[in-house]
Amino acid sequence: MQFNDLWHREWMPARYGKAPYFWLLSFVFFAWKYVYVTPSVLELSLIALSILVFLPIYLYSFWVHDWRAAVCIVITCSFGLLWAKFNPGGSTFVIFAAAMCSRFQRDPRQAYLALAIVWTFVAICSYVFQFSATFWVPALIFSIPSTIGAIIGERLERANAKLFRKQEEIEHLARLAERERIARDLHDLLGHTLSVITLKAELARKLFGRDQAACQKEIVDIEQTAREALAEVRAAVLGYRDTGLAHELRGARNTLDSAKVKFITELEAEFDVGSEIKALPAAVENVIALALREAITNIIRHSQATVCHLRLHSDDEHVYFHLSDNGFEGLTDIPKLEKGNGLSGMSERVRALGGQLQTSCQQGVAIDIVLPLKSGNE
Repeated sequence: MQFNDLWHREWMPARYGKAPYFWLLSFVFFAWKYVYVTPSVLELSLIALSILVFLPIYLYSFWVHDWRAAVCIVITCSFGLLWAKFNPGGSTFVIFAAAMCSRFQRDPRQAYLALAIVWTFVAICSYVFQFSATFWVPALIFSIPSTIGAIIGERLERANAKLFRKQEEIEHLARLAERERIARDLHDLLGHTLSVITLKAELARKLFGRDQAACQKEIVDIEQTAREALAEVRAAVLGYRDTGLAHELRGARNTLDSAKVKFITELEAEFDVGSEIKALPAAVENVIALALREAITNIIRHSQATVCHLRLHSDDEHVYFHLSDNGFEGLTDIPKLEKGNGLSGMSERVRALGGQLQTSCQQGVAIDIVLPLKSGNE
């Protein structure tokens, strides 16, 4: 039972994804020697044994960030140095040992110091023991960018985790503030009104047997006051239930302002938040509102954007929605846009109404949606 649990548990933290498994393919460098030399059974067995021993150390290193990480570095680097005389592919172990220096997450200076120690030690050993250049050149050259990339990746991961925690905290505080606002509004709306109704009801009870006309007047006042209170409550509830396009536009502006992202809008007058929203079919308005919400969420969570641009207009037959950001501005290598659940759901909703959705990556992510108005009326 315990072995079963060990086998099915996560082998490394989920935040690293599948990339660390892909890095293990670098062990193919061990095979380079055997393009020219026929390997012995003993040598192949020792290579397989070295890799099998290394694997649990490698996986364990992703879970530790103290002196235990240093032990993993020393053992891994030792594997590389032991293989240096026999197979230049042993430089792969040195590169892995250098990359493990990024495990010292709490203080990046420790990570860079560990890298300097590994690099210097390997350089000295290569000089003293006259290791082949095919070993020490890749070991020393590739260990530096590999480690620096890993350190930067760790720092970005911590920054993203901190941002997500802050966002969750802000959302929690926003919910609490909204509940308090609703409680205050209901108290202001009903507290005074119910007090008046109570007083008039008591007065009507006292006048019931003495002055029928005065009693009837108080009852009429109670009815009128109750109707006014009901109208006020209905108006308040309609405000709380405002989850359409107008609500999402206001929410998008507030969210982007909080994230220090400039929100530039090109809206027709009927789409302006300050005026009445154009009477769109309910299904069309819902798709646009959800698309805006998902796009703004993606910008906040996954983009480094400083400017977000929204263009929304319509004609007699279609509604046109365009939203873009500058999240990739300054980057030479634009990442490929991968559709997650949010974009896939957005695409399905657009297709269900007979519309079209296009996404592109240039200076940032751009989303264009065209929806037919007639689909919402049929």
